[in-house]
Amino acid sequence: MSDQLFETARSLEHRLLADMIRIRVFEERCAELYGQSKIRGFLHLYIGEEAIATGVMSCLGPTDAVLATYREHGHALLRGVPAESIMSEMFGKSTGCSGGRGGSMHLFDESVRFFGGNAIVGGHLPLAVGLGLADQMLGRSDQVTVCFFGEGAMAEGEFHEALNLAALWNVPVLFCCENNRYAMGTSLQSSESQVDLALKAASYSIPAWSVDGMDVLEVHKATTKALTAIRAGGGPMFIEFQTYRFRAHSMFDPDLYRDSDEVEQWKKRDPIMTFGERLLDAGDVTSDDIDEMWAAARAETEAAVEVADAAPLESIDTLLEHVTLEASENSSPGPDTPFVDDDEVWP
Repeated sequence: MSDQLFETARSLEHRLLADMIRIRVFEERCAELYGQSKIRGFLHLYIGEEAIATGVMSCLGPTDAVLATYREHGHALLRGVPAESIMSEMFGKSTGCSGGRGGSMHLFDESVRFFGGNAIVGGHLPLAVGLGLADQMLGRSDQVTVCFFGEGAMAEGEFHEALNLAALWNVPVLFCCENNRYAMGTSLQSSESQVDLALKAASYSIPAWSVDGMDVLEVHKATTKALTAIRAGGGPMFIEFQTYRFRAHSMFDPDLYRDSDEVEQWKKRDPIMTFGERLLDAGDVTSDDIDEMWAAARAETEAAVEVADAAPLESIDTLLEHVTLEASENSSPGPDTPFVDDDEVWP
C-alpha cells in the first residue's frame, strides 16, 4: 500500500477498506482508458471481487509466492507491484512490469514474487505445485505459494492433476478459487455436475471449505487459518471464495447471459459499500476517513496514468530479446550446430 494510503489506514480494518478502494478506483479508470483506446487487447476487470485479493494479500509475507489469472490487476497492486508499472504494462509501454509485452493478462514481477497473470485457464495450477515443491525441497518451511483461479478452472484437467500431486507431495500451496459463478459466459450449473466446489477439492484428501468472498474480514480470517496450518506442515489447502463480478467477463463481452436483476441484487452486497457501512456504524471510521481513502486512491491511479502516458513504447531494437531463434526451413542443423546467425533466420 502506498505511504499516503498507509497513513490513512490506522488499523487492519482501515487498511482492508483502503486497499479495496485502491483496486476499485484502478479498475474503473482502466475501463475508461480502454474506451479511449489507451489500453488495448483484452481487459478483464475485478470490480465486485475486491474483498478476495484484499483479504488474502493482507495475510502474506514477502517471501510467499503468488500466481493469478488474467483478472489479476488488483492482486498485483496489493502484492506490491507499483501502480505505475502496472499501468505502463496495460499501455504496452517498455517501462511496464513485463516490458510492455504482456499487457493486462500477463503482469509479472519476480521482485515481489508475483508470477503472473496467466491467460490459460487452469494453466498456472501446476506451476503453483512446482513452486511449492521447490520450497519444500529446499527446506523453506515458512514460504507458501498462493494460487488464485476461477471456478471454470476446476473443469480443466490441470486442476485435477495439480491437486492430486499437491496432495501426494504435501506441498505448501493454498488454492484460492474465486467462484464468480460464470466461467466466461457459462454458469456453474451449466458446466459442472458437482457444484459443491469444496467437496470436489476435498476428494483429493485436501482440507477444503467455502467462504463468503464478499466479506473481506471473513476472507482474511479463512486465509489466516489456512496459512497457519500450511506453515505448520499441514500440506495444501483449498478455499472457495463465493463472489460475483459486477462487470462483464471482459470488455469484449456483451454480457447477455445474466439477468440484470441478478446483477443488481449482487451489487447490493458490494464489498466496499457494505464493509464501509459496518465500520461507520461501529465508529471505527468516519466519513472523512473514507473520503480520504478514495482521494488517495484516485491520486495514486492518476499519477500512474501520467507516468504510463509519458513512458516510451518498446524500441524496435529490442524485438528479438527473449526470443529463441530457430534454424530456417532449408537448414539441417546437427547436434553440434552452433547458434544460428540472425541473418539466416531474418532475411
